[in-house]
Amino acid sequence: MSTAVISAHTQAQVQAPKRAKRRVLPGFGPTMGFTLFYLSLIVLIPLSAVFLKSAGHGFEAFWAAATSPRVVASYKLSFGLSLLAASINLVFGLILAWSLVRYEFFGKKIVDALIDLPFALPTAVAGIALTALYAGNGWLGQMLEPWGIKVAFTPLGILVALVFIGLPFIVRTVQPVLEDMETELEEAAASLGAQRWQTFRLVILPTLLPALLTGFALAFARAVGEYGSVIFIAGNLPMVSEITPLMIISKLEQYDYVGATAIAAVMLIFSFTLLLLINGLQAWSSRRNGQEGRK
Repeated sequence: MSTAVISAHTQAQVQAPKRAKRRVLPGFGPTMGFTLFYLSLIVLIPLSAVFLKSAGHGFEAFWAAATSPRVVASYKLSFGLSLLAASINLVFGLILAWSLVRYEFFGKKIVDALIDLPFALPTAVAGIALTALYAGNGWLGQMLEPWGIKVAFTPLGILVALVFIGLPFIVRTVQPVLEDMETELEEAAASLGAQRWQTFRLVILPTLLPALLTGFALAFARAVGEYGSVIFIAGNLPMVSEITPLMIISKLEQYDYVGATAIAAVMLIFSFTLLLLINGLQAWSSRRNGQEGRK
């Protein structure tokens, strides 16, 4: 066999995997076109309509509707309590996921199934149930009120509802990462003299950080837009316990579409900004962990 034939045969073998690799996803053009069309139809066009409608009457009308004192108070309440609820779930969701993965105990499968209850339970049912529990004559409320703790119809009740609906996002995001984590790394750190806190901070936490940030972002995004489970326990007092989604509903009931879309646009801007920030931190953490792993 001549040298030219051998070279051509070798080049064909090198190029064959490349051609095969390009054919792994047949019909890429139509598939990508349908994906972009569907995404635009379901997500991009409705979101664009919000901004177009809110800007239809000029910037002054938009600014007046989006920055009235009552609306600003609802922003502070909704975004502040959503961040607080997501932070609480970040801690206790990690503890719960750790217990489910690392320990065996009686009723473990029942606890694991109950975590998904906020996903399956209608939000209105969750709101009514929480209100019945934490009202002044409820099972828990009547025990808390003698201590001066009033939950139902206060911002504290909103926080309880947001924690309830956001917990599964943290647990279900962290749980698979914990299951795939090798315990040999922790044992090696302990054999080298690392204390438990050092092992958690230097070995476990860097691996879990991307999943924790993802769960935090999901829990926060769900809490910001939550309506059904909050509306019953909030009390809906203006400037006190009135959430932003309720303000949007109130504007729509008054046929104030400019005001409703203006508030919705502000919520979208804030939510996108925070989600992009959290996703950027997640990407940075993943790159850092990859670089440390190569070292």
